[in-house]
Amino acid sequence: MSQHITRLAAGAVVVLGLLTACSGKTGGIAEPSASASSSSSSATKSGAPKVPSPLPTQKLIADPCTALGDSDAASLGLKTPGKPNGQSLAGCDWQSTMFPGNGITISPLTPNKNGLGDLYSNKATYKYFEPTTIEGYPGVFGSPLADDRSNGVCSLTVGVTDQLSISVVTVVSTGKNHNDPCGALNKVSTAMVNHLKSAQ
Repeated sequence: MSQHITRLAAGAVVVLGLLTACSGKTGGIAEPSASASSSSSSATKSGAPKVPSPLPTQKLIADPCTALGDSDAASLGLKTPGKPNGQSLAGCDWQSTMFPGNGITISPLTPNKNGLGDLYSNKATYKYFEPTTIEGYPGVFGSPLADDRSNGVCSLTVGVTDQLSISVVTVVSTGKNHNDPCGALNKVSTAMVNHLKSAQ
């Protein structure tokens, strides 16, 4: 796995630690929510949009490399299959078929029990925070670590249920997408959401 992708995977863990710490959780792991309704209420209070319909996530949590189908990854110019990254926050890496320094990391943020609500509660700490939608599902382009978009790095978090969000990050070191890493990331996230929808 390239140095850039290792940095992204580590960054996802740092982001997660920041969110859980600021939310008053202990040990870096969020306490289980009392109920789905309480999590939804928390998300609403934080200002985070609710998801239109929860997507199936059990398989994704067990194996983050199922976030993209092989045909989806291939159409995006990524090597298949994806490879588990072995980080403390389980995720999966896909490397570009053309440029070894380019790649994608997808990680379900399982310790955060309020989905995008946890992110919205801490948005003041972010270097950039830009809400978006991916196939009707709420998301945010942003990072509390740095705004490296001009260097080909982009981070996106997508809410797939009101209790779970997914971190999708990319490094585009070389090639035409270097100046628009978030545009490339949008295509990957769209494929991911559509892949999850197909499992409903």
